[in-house]
Amino acid sequence: MKKVTIEKLDHFGRGIGKIDGKVIFIPNALPNETVLYEIEKETKKYLVGKNIEIINKSENRVEPECPYFEKCGGCSLQHLSYEDTKKFKIDKIKNLLEQNKLNVKNINFIENKNDFYYRNKIEIKIENSKLGFYQNKTHDLVEINECIITKKSINKVINLLLKSGLENAKVTIRSNYNDELLLIIDTNDNFNYEQIIKENKVAGIILNGKTIHNDSYFIEVINNKYFKVSYNSFFQINEYICQKLFELIDKYIEENAIVADLYCGVGTLSIVASYKAKKVYGIEIVENAVLNAIENAKINHRNNVYFSLGSVPKVIDKINDKLDTIIVDPPRAGLDKYTLDTILKFKPKTILYVSCDPMTLMRDLKSLEDEYEIKELNLLDMFSYTYHVESVCILNLK
Repeated sequence: MKKVTIEKLDHFGRGIGKIDGKVIFIPNALPNETVLYEIEKETKKYLVGKNIEIINKSENRVEPECPYFEKCGGCSLQHLSYEDTKKFKIDKIKNLLEQNKLNVKNINFIENKNDFYYRNKIEIKIENSKLGFYQNKTHDLVEINECIITKKSINKVINLLLKSGLENAKVTIRSNYNDELLLIIDTNDNFNYEQIIKENKVAGIILNGKTIHNDSYFIEVINNKYFKVSYNSFFQINEYICQKLFELIDKYIEENAIVADLYCGVGTLSIVASYKAKKVYGIEIVENAVLNAIENAKINHRNNVYFSLGSVPKVIDKINDKLDTIIVDPPRAGLDKYTLDTILKFKPKTILYVSCDPMTLMRDLKSLEDEYEIKELNLLDMFSYTYHVESVCILNLK
């Protein structure tokens, strides 16, 4: 074992030090700490070390609330206070903006109202009658009894899964505003769910792709808007931050605007936009999500929203209207070149870019900077105590 002094944190929250001219990345290490480490990975340019012992602790280190912190790796910043995680995320974005020579004067941070027990979706592994998560970047199971960033209604079910006959399974549990649950289970085992439905509000159980109890969806309510969400459709995992996201979208939609919502999912942002917009076009590649979106427009009595099934590059060209605003909420890979070029061809007055990956956001902002200026960048703490940052970037045509 060797020791190294940590100089700063990288964008994933790992400590960065230097050994013999090489950069070394060490998880669960903070600036100004001296740590004993073992090398886990070595390349020509850098090393990755395993934190064995902290010799000198930082004054900023706190005791993690989660007992699985050092093994799980999911909440990689629980050794910092909430305020310090906020500073880390703001500094991270500012550094990325500076590296990409992007000028943003107005940066806002929206805190998570509940930094624990907020996640409305969780994925559990059961192997040989042991239940937990895979350790970060491995298939090593970390056994758990509770996940303290996940809603209590979900945690209640976790403790019943092993009593239901499951020995080897993949389980996804989703919970809505009313603590109603969807259980999505893939297994070859016999699944006895009587106790689960007796002790919980279960909207539906889907076993190996087939609905075996109640429905394959639930209704989610955000800011007095109603959304049907199928078991395999995307929905934001943090209800409070989702409310704040809706408020930002509503704020920047102009009255009587023509709007396109790319990667629209179950139509949440399309429907939010429709209250001020004249017309909204939503595009989504997941069939169930589009079916949900169409129903959601009806549930919310919105007759000015039009949804299309297909990939964004294939469908966007079919919009014949002059677009005032384009909303994009792409996957982590960001916008493909064709979509970027098409957006530049439409030249909407406003782009509302919702991003879950700062790196691809920066890349796409560089592609748009000749035609658009960044009016505002909002950072939403969707995933507390992780290195992830959700962003809503407001761009105006120059």
